[in-house]
Amino acid sequence: MVDVGGKPDQRRRATARAVVRLGAPAMDALATGRLAKGDALAVARIAAIQAAKRTPELIPLCHPLRVDHASVDVAVDPVSATVTVTATVGTTGRTGVEMEALTAATIGALAIYDMVKGQEGPAPVIEQVVLVGKTVDGEHRGPD
Repeated sequence: MVDVGGKPDQRRRATARAVVRLGAPAMDALATGRLAKGDALAVARIAAIQAAKRTPELIPLCHPLRVDHASVDVAVDPVSATVTVTATVGTTGRTGVEMEALTAATIGALAIYDMVKGQEGPAPVIEQVVLVGKTVDGEHRGPD
């Protein structure tokens, strides 16, 4: 792990996004609330928040952080047949929360995948996972 012991505590925030493309039957079942496993959007939100809090258990050299804030938005776009998971994570500490935000968005997307994978039609595809932006003490530092 990188030594961050000499760095000052700073307010840090990062936002990441993951996009899941669904086939028409899966999108229809999701949009109409007919998934056998239940409310995919709620499950994705909870999974993403849990993932943000447990990131150091998943990424070997990631510093354990006190997560002060985690929010997740899950947006369904029936026209493009996509679900977009956007996760924002915040902390006050010596290192950033980019990995927590990226992990949250990814796990949220995987939860959507799991919830709809039993539907007829093509398998879901997680098309992208990206860091949207980050700030340190309110100063925008952009994506890496």
